[in-house]
Amino acid sequence: MGTDMDMDGDVEERRVQVRFITKLKPPYKVPKTSIAIPANLTRLGLSTIVNSLLKAGDDEWESQPFDFLIDGELVRLPLEQFLLAKGISAEKVLEIEYIRAVVLKKEDEPSLHDDWVSAVDGSCPRFILTGCYDNLGRVWKAAGECTHILEGHSGAINSVSVVNSEGTDSVAVATASKDETLRLWKFDTEEHSYQPSKIRAFKILRGHNASVQSVAAEASGSMICSGSWDCTINLWRTNVSDTEGDLVSIKKRKVKNKVEESQLEGEALSTLVGHTQCVSSVCWPEPNTIYSASWDHSVRRWDVETGKDLSNILCGKPLNCLHVGGEGSALVAAGGSDPILRIWDPRKPRNFCSYLSVLFT
Repeated sequence: MGTDMDMDGDVEERRVQVRFITKLKPPYKVPKTSIAIPANLTRLGLSTIVNSLLKAGDDEWESQPFDFLIDGELVRLPLEQFLLAKGISAEKVLEIEYIRAVVLKKEDEPSLHDDWVSAVDGSCPRFILTGCYDNLGRVWKAAGECTHILEGHSGAINSVSVVNSEGTDSVAVATASKDETLRLWKFDTEEHSYQPSKIRAFKILRGHNASVQSVAAEASGSMICSGSWDCTINLWRTNVSDTEGDLVSIKKRKVKNKVEESQLEGEALSTLVGHTQCVSSVCWPEPNTIYSASWDHSVRRWDVETGKDLSNILCGKPLNCLHVGGEGSALVAAGGSDPILRIWDPRKPRNFCSYLSVLFT
């Protein structure tokens, strides 16, 4: 490593003889001659030099970032510090290999809402559905790219659910709100617009007497169930073309002297009664079986056809969330107001009361 002195005897910056090499193909190759460079250069300074050498041989060269290796190890310190740390001599010509830098992808722009995000469903690979305390549902194709805004609720949205995919592009979704209603929506996932499309629900479901806390769809999409602060679970039909028995009214309203599209109003097909406090979460894993979790400390399993409570498991804490999964919907998991995830195996005898407790610390 050389040191230059000026005429007054002051020490100038240290310099080191280097030769830049690469396994990259032209036009990324620089001349193999050695040059003297400042010893305090960082990766950015080394990259500037390599780009200058490439530019000297190609006027149309556009600068780009490079990473550098000495003896096969990436240089992440100023050159002089790196050589000292690794015990590498700089008394001879130093070979520095350069490679194209891996440019970190910019962090995706956040998907902005106007209030708390209270619900998310990402079960459909084509979009993400969200609910917000600003009373709106939103459909997102990518981070920051909102394609649809679901308008109509007069209270915060507590829960959302993808109901079904009715075709190649069209889907139906459900939202549950503090305004004591559920709403059903249809939209085209392939619809292209520079601005989000604002849509209204095609069906409003009324029947709860308090905030609707949770909604879940049956696998076929023909029905949904909802849990509420009124301690009940309601079952609803979703298919707009098959409304016999649950159609109450068809509403139209005038906006700027134009009649908007009709909105169906539906009532519950049946109500499951048994919980004594808020039904915080519902899950519909099999056609004839619904699970629910409640602030009354219980997880219940319901027979859809008879409406009977088949199992009632008490855990001693208010429950906030529930999921049923595993092969053949074999495991039931619930979380509540303590740091414990409770997992039950319905295949166990005596109302599947054998369960695991996993403590989060």
